[in-house]
Amino acid sequence: MGRPDRRRAVDALVFDFDGVILDTESAIHDTWHDLYEDFGTSFTRDEWLTTVGTHGGFEPFGSLVERAGSRLPPEPELRRRVEEELLPRLHRLEPMRGVRAWLDAARRIGLAVAVASSSPAEWIEAHLARVGLREEFAWVSSRSDRLAAKPAPDVYLDACRVLGVATPRALAVEDSLPGLAAARAAGLRCVVVPSPVTAGCDFGDADLVLGSLGDVDLETVVDRLGAP
Repeated sequence: MGRPDRRRAVDALVFDFDGVILDTESAIHDTWHDLYEDFGTSFTRDEWLTTVGTHGGFEPFGSLVERAGSRLPPEPELRRRVEEELLPRLHRLEPMRGVRAWLDAARRIGLAVAVASSSPAEWIEAHLARVGLREEFAWVSSRSDRLAAKPAPDVYLDACRVLGVATPRALAVEDSLPGLAAARAAGLRCVVVPSPVTAGCDFGDADLVLGSLGDVDLETVVDRLGAP
């Protein structure tokens, strides 16, 4: 856990996972985009954005069945193809620029660190372990039967509860509109780092928008935020 310090603005750092720690969002988007093209159809950016940072929205498999119809192979073959094309993309992913530096800085200045995500725990834990980051996080809060997906505030409230930090003294790192809404609803400050998938969305409600976590060091951001 972190070391509370009233001289700084925050005592905890809570990361979203997909699109913030690893760019799984681009890997998934690109896999489906290529598959739709192979079968002579497509989806819109607005359709895809309904799936980002939350649970539900555009359902790529069902929509592909509707749009491509008889051109598709049997369902088991199609699902196997998605997996075969997606897994290599996922396994090549490394932490996004600046993530390791922010984690190092959080440890150095005594911030508690957690993940709050709309993805299931198994997905998050497996990817964090693969890139050697699981031990950096005191807690992983994820969508479950108990915690609703973003934009509900549940995963942020849960993370802060476990860390023992009041939500106004926690800083969220997000990349999506549902994530920003969830952090705000829970009472956290929020830095948004748009992913390639969410670039161009209106993040005007964020405390700060960065091109990447590598653009500014964590200490500078904490100082810039000032007191809650």
